[in-house]
Amino acid sequence: DEKTGLKITGDHQYQLDAIADIVRKKLAAREQSQKILDVTKEPVTSNLKMTWEVPFKQGLDQEKAKKVSATIRSEFPKAKPIIQGQEIRVTSGSKDELQGIMQLLRSKDFDFPLSFTNFR
Repeated sequence: DEKTGLKITGDHQYQLDAIADIVRKKLAAREQSQKILDVTKEPVTSNLKMTWEVPFKQGLDQEKAKKVSATIRSEFPKAKPIIQGQEIRVTSGSKDELQGIMQLLRSKDFDFPLSFTNFR
């Protein structure tokens, strides 16, 4: 059951912010990026309760995918980044090069979260 986001409920804005802060600390403790939280939606007030929908950001749009691909190509010309839908598949003959690419991408401060899956 894949979760698509959080729903935070409280009496006041400062309660919502406090709960969001706790969530950020929990993410940090699990070494997850806080950038997965899409905090752009405004909280909704009804019946003296505030509800804040906080979806998770998933996948890369074309612009972000191109940015990541360009970063990989500039540092590792032998690697082949291929944009497949909302993800990028990187192929290389060298495991060390692939690990270097992962370190490079982690060191860059993109304004969106990155996750890595390994296919052998």
